[in-house]
Amino acid sequence: MGASLAHIREEFPALRDKIFFDSAGVGIAPRSAVGAIHEFLDQTMFAPVRSMVDHHLAIDAAREKARPEAARLIGASEDEIALIESTTHGLTIAARALRLKSGDNIVTTDLEFIAVPFAWRQPKSGIYPEIRVAKNKDGGLPLSSFEEVIDGRTKAVVISSVQWSNGYLCDLEGICKLCRQSGVLLIVDAIQQLGAFPLDVSKVPVDIVVCGGHKWLNAPFGAGFMYIRKGISDKLRPPVAGYLSLKAPVGGWGTYFETPSITPLQPVEFSPTARAYENGGTANYPGGIGLAVINELGKEVIEKQIRTVTNYLLEGLDTLRMNVVTPRSPLHRSGIIAMGFPGSPHKDIALKEHLLDRKILVAVRYTSNVGGVRVSCHFYNNKADVDRLLNAVEDYLARNSELALASPQ
Repeated sequence: MGASLAHIREEFPALRDKIFFDSAGVGIAPRSAVGAIHEFLDQTMFAPVRSMVDHHLAIDAAREKARPEAARLIGASEDEIALIESTTHGLTIAARALRLKSGDNIVTTDLEFIAVPFAWRQPKSGIYPEIRVAKNKDGGLPLSSFEEVIDGRTKAVVISSVQWSNGYLCDLEGICKLCRQSGVLLIVDAIQQLGAFPLDVSKVPVDIVVCGGHKWLNAPFGAGFMYIRKGISDKLRPPVAGYLSLKAPVGGWGTYFETPSITPLQPVEFSPTARAYENGGTANYPGGIGLAVINELGKEVIEKQIRTVTNYLLEGLDTLRMNVVTPRSPLHRSGIIAMGFPGSPHKDIALKEHLLDRKILVAVRYTSNVGGVRVSCHFYNNKADVDRLLNAVEDYLARNSELALASPQ
């Protein structure tokens, strides 16, 4: 795909009949991902190879393309990448792997999506870790909020790099330094960041990153990846057993299965790479194959385009005197802009419905009373899309004059 925005929009047929501002919910798939999946489905229907072993190896290779692409996306090495089903799946793997003792605690924040702390609210080897909460301050999460709750029994800080309800972009570099000083692992849910804003783990050395593909990466459902930094294996439990989590035998599994002397109880060894933490069996092939196109969508222009569109949106909302919930500092802004009527969720929902009626797809989301009408601006959005949104908001305010008067300047 070329970097031309007009070309990129052609990759997304969904944009023909709607204005799509809801990538923070579920993204839309490009033609390239759907085409790759169609090719895979044709293979499964016709099995156009000499043997089913060859067929299996061919589809394995197609899915395997997602691993180097995920590594390239975040500046990791391939052996630090596990292919997973979803962000929740990755968080569950991390929670299960973390070595916990009675009295240990996990730190999260009060702005998180429910799945982020939920994996640690279930017992691990009979142990319920204490869940500590770094509280937001005016919708932001300063380092002081984490310093107040981290102590000598903290084993991990578990956060989203971008908060789902208001788009707050965390200071991962600062949090990472704090965790290193405290001897604490940093586990990051990056599903609201990756595909929109870059994260380079070679420069910001977080310990674990989990990311589903169905939002800003524009991949199908049921596929994502997990980064596990080299050097933290001593802090993790061994993976759950699955034969594909093992080191591949000499000659590969095809040769192994044709060897008369093999037995089901012979000695085995886990792969020393992040692959060991995958499910160890047959995985989501269509999802992984769709995920493999994540670096084909004009990565070099994505952040610039999102910032251009979100800045234009903020200027328009200010002109309309709409309240903006998202923090204003560019250092803490992502592709999500939240706006609305503070303390009046029914008014936010009414505005959302007004926009949906005009085929402008947005959402309403809150956590800990932070949020509003959530507008997710991706790289395929342009100023014309924003103008449609602003015109619809202006029309709504005109029809509800008491709201316009009540909106802050």
